[in-house]
Amino acid sequence: MSDPSTALPSDPHRVTRSGDRTRVVIIGGGPGGYEAALTAARHGADTVLIEDRGLGGAAVITDVVPSKTLIATADVLDQVATSQELGIRQADDGSAPGTGALTVDLAAVNARVQRLATAQSEDVRISLREAGVRVIEGRGRLLGPATVEIRDGAGEDAAVLEPACEADVILLAVGARPRELDSAPCDGERILNWTQLYTLEELPEHLIVVGSGVTGAEFASAYRALGSEVTLVSSREKVLPGTDGDAADVLEDAFARRGVTVRSRTRAASAHRTENGVVVTLTSGEEIAGSHVLMALGGIPWTGELGLEQAGVRVKDSGHIDTDRVSRTSVRGIYAAGDCTGVYPLASVAAMQGRIAMHHALGDAVSPLISTQVSSAIFTSPEIAVVGVSEQDVADGVLAGEVLVLGLDTNPRAKMQGLSEGFVKLIVRSGSHTVMGAVVVAPRASELILPYTLAVAHRLTAEQVSGTFTVYPSLTGSLAEVARRASQAGTD
Repeated sequence: MSDPSTALPSDPHRVTRSGDRTRVVIIGGGPGGYEAALTAARHGADTVLIEDRGLGGAAVITDVVPSKTLIATADVLDQVATSQELGIRQADDGSAPGTGALTVDLAAVNARVQRLATAQSEDVRISLREAGVRVIEGRGRLLGPATVEIRDGAGEDAAVLEPACEADVILLAVGARPRELDSAPCDGERILNWTQLYTLEELPEHLIVVGSGVTGAEFASAYRALGSEVTLVSSREKVLPGTDGDAADVLEDAFARRGVTVRSRTRAASAHRTENGVVVTLTSGEEIAGSHVLMALGGIPWTGELGLEQAGVRVKDSGHIDTDRVSRTSVRGIYAAGDCTGVYPLASVAAMQGRIAMHHALGDAVSPLISTQVSSAIFTSPEIAVVGVSEQDVADGVLAGEVLVLGLDTNPRAKMQGLSEGFVKLIVRSGSHTVMGAVVVAPRASELILPYTLAVAHRLTAEQVSGTFTVYPSLTGSLAEVARRASQAGTD
């Protein structure tokens, strides 16, 4: 659909108020939904949020919070396993440290994962209650462009819980579910999707990960650090398709050193259980035997049985809801946010979409979502974080730019910490040196990317970045140093 700039008060999609307060109904309690609800309530709207799978949505309950909590444990083990250079030895025999010397109590790890997810979900509930949002447990369904029915589940047999809600503004934030193969149905025991990993009580002896995107790479990295044998099945030549090529190379090298087996340029055709494990059959006919398999094949939007057709909401061929950059759908007064839109599968983007939708609907001036200002991270070891345009954009002639790269092996803090993997890459516009994009591959890259995200959003130059004080010694010193090289290159 069309992609408008900031809306004006005369915008025909702008809602009118019903009585003294605008009535906002939100379907879905993930980041897009609850951030929208908080924004609407703070604007004085009469706000109702409908959720049937727990407040916080998949991001809090089955995806982001659980996976990054698990990865936090894996990070500790990985640091121990690579600490020999720092002079750390085992107390009993003086040998080098390693994950083999430690025992992972996966039941305890997963219990902690679930406690934190539950606590975070409760924090969301408290915030909504304090803001005055009415939360209804159930599944919302559109009966028309301004009416939402609340049921106790999906299907024709689902019971209606209470009278339908009339709304001035509706936001759809229903998220997505894991994609599965018909030939490899997930059973939650041996054949798993990423929501089912947190019920395991014992560490998989050999985990086969099918899919080398962000989810597959993160879990392959984490479970190898935890002590599992890991085989990663990738349909592409490299892991992390679509990510910076140099970053993917660093990760593949890290996988090789840590003992992750990568089977590239092949696909899983099926998976079935055996008496003590699983067998994954590749499209070549080859079979890989393991104890468990994780199907990390992306997500499918939860848009079925949502009543989109009855309300006239346009849907893409992929099943995602069609939205513009201020989160509007094709129907006046109906907005959408999060994974169900297919914009970016990021909690931060879902939250921003939800806030933008409410600001727009309730009359505020609003800046549309700008894709080049979205930063994202992959929580492997090392982490990978990116923002803005890519080196491939420069190579393809999308913009005239310079690409500057500095390895972490020159950074004094990295040397002190025994770090050798990683780099900082800065992409600046030719001539002006305006920062257009960046890649950071390093421990805590998810934190280190922020200065570059600010630079991209506010059109700072490399000289402005390099002229800002950094702590010595610190990894951030490399962020300034690579920017300093842009001005040096201009004077050569």
